[in-house]
Amino acid sequence: CDHRREKLCVGQLRLTIDGDCAVIDPRMQWIKTSIGRLRVIGFWEGVSFLVLLGIAMPLKYFLGMPEAVRVVGMAHGVLFILYIWASLQAALEHNWSWKRTLLVLIASLLPAGPFVVEAKLLRQKPSPDVS
Repeated sequence: CDHRREKLCVGQLRLTIDGDCAVIDPRMQWIKTSIGRLRVIGFWEGVSFLVLLGIAMPLKYFLGMPEAVRVVGMAHGVLFILYIWASLQAALEHNWSWKRTLLVLIASLLPAGPFVVEAKLLRQKPSPDVS
């Protein structure tokens, strides 16, 4: 495209408009792939789970501050649902075996599970699964 250039910023999403073409900022390339989305959502889901268990729950039960659990719990719930959605989308797109898919889904139930999935399953080049 060789038309006029315009920059459009919406939150953290930066687009460069070249006539009819929209170019996503290189820092936002993760959003283009299902694995990239799963990795980012998994990171934040894992962080929210650890914050919920390590900070919000003690605040509620030891200091009588239930607001922390309401706020962090809601954020974690939304991220948990997004993680399940992103996991299933990646599994379908990349033809994961049932075993691999189940491991990724079970990881969301463990406090540091998404970090283990990131390190062990998502960073390695997937071999074609046959199951």
